[in-house]
Amino acid sequence: MKQNWKPGTLIYPLPAILVSCGSEESEFNLLTVSWVGTVCTNPPMCYISVRPERHSYGILKKNMEFVLNLTTRDMAFATDWCGVRSGKNFNKFEEMKLTPGKSSLVQAPTVMESPLNIECRVREIISLGSHDMFLADVVNIQADEQLIHPTTGAFELEQANLLVYSHGFYHELGPMIGKFGWSVQKKK
Repeated sequence: MKQNWKPGTLIYPLPAILVSCGSEESEFNLLTVSWVGTVCTNPPMCYISVRPERHSYGILKKNMEFVLNLTTRDMAFATDWCGVRSGKNFNKFEEMKLTPGKSSLVQAPTVMESPLNIECRVREIISLGSHDMFLADVVNIQADEQLIHPTTGAFELEQANLLVYSHGFYHELGPMIGKFGWSVQKKK
């Protein structure tokens, strides 16, 4: 038996992402976002949804660029802290001892401790109600070389201990149970 609930946002788990923004060091900021996702493969596009009241909102709107920084188990405390503290009152990079890195194609910094940094340029801001969606083109990706297999060149992101968010709680990903297409793969 199931209960009917009022409509809500219960699509979980979601990635716990640190979004970095700002065009110069004095305005660099981090915000934690789980309302993030892929929109299109070709061209590569993604989105983040941000409340207009957030300190980072003005920085994002002014610069129209950001970096999605995937987070790991080791970054869990910083990820949560950056989501509940305001950049108006804190330098989040300094407070959490995170290292701002140089992006290749956008002004926003990367987070060097992140295994994957996705550089984005905002294409459009869509006002949706409580949040505005920043629809963006992915313009570059920086990947941690330690996660690139030395022989095959495969990016082994599953080795990064990625962090996810589910209904108020953070979790690390569990063991792999299959790969894409395994359900229809021919048996040897």
